Amino acid sequence: MRQARTTNSPSAGPDEPCYVISVVARVVGVHSQTLRYYEQLGLIAPWRTGGNVRLYSAKDVERARRIKTLMEELGINLAGVEVVLRMAERMAEMEKHMQRMAEELEEARRSARP
Repeated sequence: MRQARTTNSPSAGPDEPCYVISVVARVVGVHSQTLRYYEQLGLIAPWRTGGNVRLYSAKDVERARRIKTLMEELGINLAGVEVVLRMAERMAEMEKHMQRMAEELEEARRSARP
């Protein structure tokens, strides 16, 4: 469970918790209990306020939409959704790692040139 950060910034970034569960449920097109179930399964991890109110970020909303799409349009069950999401996260990590390695290689090439 993540604790909500407080910010004085007028523009929230994609990781900034700012949406309550009823708003997210309406935007995504699912019931609030469905979002609670996704959280129980570990598919979504909203921030919590000191009063234990769930706050979702824009990334959380997008993840909930992705879960719904995988289930409704592709017919994947929740266990399959979990596997797909983990694989996508792992691929993103690997892409970042490969980018860092390419940058390091390019820097080594530049410093090795006479």
